[in-house]
Amino acid sequence: MVPTKALIPKSLLDFPTPLGLRLHISSLSTPHFASSYTLASTGLLSGSLSYLYTSLPLPSLHAATRSLPLPAFTPTSYRQLHPLRAPDLPWWWEIWRAGRRIDTRDALLYGRLYLPNSTLEALYLRRLSPTSQIKISAVSDSRLPNGGSVLALLAQDKGKWSTEYMYSTDSALLGVRGLYNFGPDPRAAKSNILSPAVEEVSSAALLTSKGNMGSKDRIARLEPEQVSQFSAGAEVYYGLLNKSGGMSTGVRFATLPAHTGFPYTMTVTLNPLMGNLSSSYSVRAGDLLSLSSRFDFNVYSYESEVVMGMELWKLKDGVGRSERQAEGGDGTMERGRRTGALGESDDMGAIAGCLKARIDQRGSVGLLWEGRVKELVYSCGASIDLRGGKDMITGVGLEVQYSS
Repeated sequence: MVPTKALIPKSLLDFPTPLGLRLHISSLSTPHFASSYTLASTGLLSGSLSYLYTSLPLPSLHAATRSLPLPAFTPTSYRQLHPLRAPDLPWWWEIWRAGRRIDTRDALLYGRLYLPNSTLEALYLRRLSPTSQIKISAVSDSRLPNGGSVLALLAQDKGKWSTEYMYSTDSALLGVRGLYNFGPDPRAAKSNILSPAVEEVSSAALLTSKGNMGSKDRIARLEPEQVSQFSAGAEVYYGLLNKSGGMSTGVRFATLPAHTGFPYTMTVTLNPLMGNLSSSYSVRAGDLLSLSSRFDFNVYSYESEVVMGMELWKLKDGVGRSERQAEGGDGTMERGRRTGALGESDDMGAIAGCLKARIDQRGSVGLLWEGRVKELVYSCGASIDLRGGKDMITGVGLEVQYSS
């Protein structure tokens, strides 16, 4: 959707810096149930309790901090887009036993209570079909109009295009979003007609009949690989109670893993009613370094804003480039360029920490360091105003996470 176009620059330029002291403790009690507790001190003591239930068991999820590498808690901000994937056919999800369908649709429930304000958040997520799901979120707070609000969202993803329909009780807001991906349609591929099991058998038969041609991936590469993806989207919303509406549109160009150079993403969004124009450029300059910049401009007030940010991962002491390239040549760098995702490399356990920094034209600086000490994952950061004189440091904080 249109908001997701800016996920990469937002992660690099709008990351939150901790304020005060905050402690998170989480636990995966069963494959279906998880809980989390937060305690914060920013002059006043506050906290939250949250619980999550999913009908889909998560037996393979390693939730303990001691068994997870740092990128699992602080994923890289630059995430490489992958080629479009055709959605599963409905009959692939059917499970029959003794002539009766026994398959169900997975659902997720989440709730969070903030203390001492007694603000309650709730979320219900359910998969309706291979291409659609519904999400209902609600918040209850006496300080909000009517004591809270409810937001319902129906999402559909067809691979080539996707849509979202939303309704909010706040001002009786109605909205629709749409995203269209230019280029080949993954649903037109011949292999999508078969189920995964049948496709595997067919590929094996093809290999046997034509001799030792290599892997199934080599057969798939008989067609030219797509190296980039151009997408366009728009959203329209209207409030029935306040009789006001709005719209925005945007485009995105991003490289795919087949691109041989550095991965990069460019986005442009426009809100014609408010006159806001925003453009961003993000690049993964190396396997450990990501850069991003954004320029915002209002055609009515002529106000503008420029923000630049970076993300740099640090390896543990003693881990050199020669060790990381031991598998042959400059494979690590090449993998980083092609995938654009640090978490997809073989060096997740070699990461010592991550530094994020940003600065805008007003001299506002944000710094964040994320690392770990044994079984604890921590984040420490500061907000600095270079024009603040003696009061340059506007905020300092530390967050500590532990899960079991």
